[in-house]
Amino acid sequence: MNINCSLWQDNSISVKLFAFAKFSEVTEQCFLLFTLILLMFLTSLTGNALIALAIWTNPVLHTPMYFFLTNLSLLEIGYTCSVIPKMLQNLVSETRGISREGCATQMFFFTLFGISECCLLAAMAYDRYVAICSPLHYATRMSRGVCTQLAMISWVVGCMVGLGQTNYIFSLDFCGPCEIDHFFCDLPPILALACGDTSHNEAAVFVAAILCISSPFLLIVASYGRILAAVLIMPSPQGRQKALSTCSSHLVVVTLFYGSGSVTYLRPKANHSPGIDKLLALFYTVVTSMLNPIIYSLRNKEDVKAALRRTLTKESRSIQ
Repeated sequence: MNINCSLWQDNSISVKLFAFAKFSEVTEQCFLLFTLILLMFLTSLTGNALIALAIWTNPVLHTPMYFFLTNLSLLEIGYTCSVIPKMLQNLVSETRGISREGCATQMFFFTLFGISECCLLAAMAYDRYVAICSPLHYATRMSRGVCTQLAMISWVVGCMVGLGQTNYIFSLDFCGPCEIDHFFCDLPPILALACGDTSHNEAAVFVAAILCISSPFLLIVASYGRILAAVLIMPSPQGRQKALSTCSSHLVVVTLFYGSGSVTYLRPKANHSPGIDKLLALFYTVVTSMLNPIIYSLRNKEDVKAALRRTLTKESRSIQ
């Protein structure tokens, strides 16, 4: 659907208001997708909030692994809330516009939470490495202070990258078209609308992706390489199984998150397809956030499920 950009510009110099592309011309498909995304969004919010609340209110879970899991749940809540509400509005509304300032704000928070999650997943892998490969030094190397510093570094890196990338991209002029061929203000589709040569900006996005997405991933791979080497020399099969079981949830989450994110941001520009990008965006903004609480509660049955039961019992009693 073409939009007359003159309606969205200030003195015909630079676009001041963008519009998201319509999901589908078929109204029934839009309402079906709205219902599906809303259910997944509510499931994600509820699951991540319950995980964070259960860990916060149960002292037995006040360990480094669950401290990082609390931060992960908070990041997932922010991640989905930065994108999904506007996406839901666009599905059922004829006015799908977003101001330049609103688009920049959405991009900043989406980048902040996304990059912070990459760094936090690396910190969680390091925690598992220390627990399995250096169990005698675990209490010292993963003290409360160290865990807090690792979490703060993850958030600060995400904030800095979000500010830098958003400021760099929105310092450009946007002369039209003003229709964003995506569900939200992501980096590649916004760059596609900028005037003139954007090769430097695209290079900056790629470098940031390499540093802040690939580097944590390499740290995760290195940590699990050391973990695997340590597990293979364990004499007891039960010991090997127990060690691997403590890593399984994190490995599944890393695979889901990095699988979709890497394909989106690290593949060559010539291979980008708006349809595939939208499908991947739905996956890593909605599906992975919904699955993470399920994965951790299923894989850590004794700890998380028991804590969830205690938390829900307390809440039901307080309501009564």
